[in-house]
Amino acid sequence: MNEDQTPKKPLVYYYGMALLILLVLNMLIVPFFEEQRIESVDYGTFLQMIEAGEVEQVNLTETTVTFTSVKDPDLVYETGRIDDQNIVDRLYEANVKFTQEIPTEMSPFWNVFLFWVLPIIIFIAIGHLLYRNLQKRVSGNMMTFGKNKARVYVAEESSTTFDDVAGQDEAKEALKEIVDFLHHPKKYEEIGAKLPKGALLVGPPGTGKTLIARAVAGEAKVPFFIISGSEFVEMFVGMGAARVRDLFKQAQEKAPCIVFIDEIDALGKKRGSSVMQSNEEREQTLNQLLTEMDGFDSSKGVVILAATNRPEVLDKALLRAGRFDRRIPLELPDINGRVAILKVHAKKVKTASNIDFHKIAKATAGASGADLANIVNEAALRAIRMDRKEVIQEDFEEAIETAIAGFQRKSKVISKEERRIISYHEIGHAIVGAMLEGASSVHKITIIPRTSGALGYTMQIEEEGEKVLYTKEDLLNKITTLTGGRAAEEIVFKSITTGARNDIEQATKIARSMVTQYGMGSFGMMGLESVYHPYLDGDAALNCSQDSSATVDKEVQMIIQNCYEKAKKILEENIDQLHELSNHLLEKETITGEEFMELFDNDTEKI
Repeated sequence: MNEDQTPKKPLVYYYGMALLILLVLNMLIVPFFEEQRIESVDYGTFLQMIEAGEVEQVNLTETTVTFTSVKDPDLVYETGRIDDQNIVDRLYEANVKFTQEIPTEMSPFWNVFLFWVLPIIIFIAIGHLLYRNLQKRVSGNMMTFGKNKARVYVAEESSTTFDDVAGQDEAKEALKEIVDFLHHPKKYEEIGAKLPKGALLVGPPGTGKTLIARAVAGEAKVPFFIISGSEFVEMFVGMGAARVRDLFKQAQEKAPCIVFIDEIDALGKKRGSSVMQSNEEREQTLNQLLTEMDGFDSSKGVVILAATNRPEVLDKALLRAGRFDRRIPLELPDINGRVAILKVHAKKVKTASNIDFHKIAKATAGASGADLANIVNEAALRAIRMDRKEVIQEDFEEAIETAIAGFQRKSKVISKEERRIISYHEIGHAIVGAMLEGASSVHKITIIPRTSGALGYTMQIEEEGEKVLYTKEDLLNKITTLTGGRAAEEIVFKSITTGARNDIEQATKIARSMVTQYGMGSFGMMGLESVYHPYLDGDAALNCSQDSSATVDKEVQMIIQNCYEKAKKILEENIDQLHELSNHLLEKETITGEEFMELFDNDTEKI
């Protein structure tokens, strides 16, 4: 239930507010204006003004006498009329103009209209206006609760095609069949094949699930309905189900078309078996979705696409054959995919002709399509800041660092001693990594602080492309490289600092996974941990006894400690170069991987 949604008030409330406003206007504003132009006086003053010749004109009624003075014609005086038989003679002798109003009775029609009908019409109109204005501030509309909130894009508006999607070749191939069916339905009808009713796009955030769905609609040149799963869920019972019905009704009216439900996990979570776990409104909405998918005919050309990065939480009834028949994974792009994605987004900005997209792709391992689009945009913004008309290679490299560690904080005040410690820390990482067989090569070393909180960092990349499988030795080398910074601090300064916090976190995570998930510890092929939400944070939970958990902790500690001792040994054997390179980095603040390897002249074989 959405508790933040403002509850709607009855229509009578708004009409009452309108009537109250009219009463206030009548009591406050109208008398205010009347007080400005009428002044009440006694009858004696009236007679004195006549004798003094100050009265210009008099109007007599049955109960009142109103008159104006010669001195101020704009001011109207009013007094009560008394039984004065000589009033006419007085006015005639004083040569004052006077009139006697003849009382006329108002028509019954106008009497009813002015005093009853007109006020009612006015406050109903004002009440209706207030109701409509206030209604816009709350979600939904009383008359459109059951209407779906899908945004509809007609064929002319769906300009996105498969050419705009890069790095997801397998997903495009799986979806081209849907496009072909929408173009040539008879070909499938002749052989008796049926198009899958639904396709589920699964993958991490930013991999292009929404983009490829738009591309399918653009290629097929059919209307495209897009709606989020959370938009079906309402605080009012039955509204979600009504919106599902309305969505499918509109889709069948506009067939052939494509319906895309983004973040379907908000709607299609597993139904709870207990009262505490159940959500009646959401389950009713899900049941209606299942019913609609069973009820419509796919031969009419209505294709249902859905996207999620949490497929493990979806209800099994949603994934069975006849509903979402196909599950299309969209994974993080490999190096070739990243090159293609970078080129697609680079078409939208002015770039230099010598841009090495392959080098950029190597430095962005693990980046999604959305991350790469952001890197291209950051590079363009940097080019503007540097007053250039086109984006160069340096802009892309700086944009990568910005995406990883944030903007440079050159204004941050760091003492000379702390800068010296940071320099040794980063060179410690680099030397240990350079001495290990199979370790990633050093790409860049810097001690310039970043807005992410990093006081410096060492960027390493895989020279021969990304690895899919890691050996035990590869993981141990990663841990050893991570401990190199702390080891350098201890060797040189005989003390340690808080700068290794992130290194410790990563090393612990790798070592724990080795023992609990990869079977590289004393437990062998025994799984001790379950990973939840693999497309998100990949949270892990132990599935073992307290004794086994204690043993895991000891093994993790032993792995890290052994790697730490190995890193110390490497640095002690290369202590002279540790000092030399640290002083060089302290002076230059930033050095490239090529510069580091030129200075790191060591004939010792890698270990």
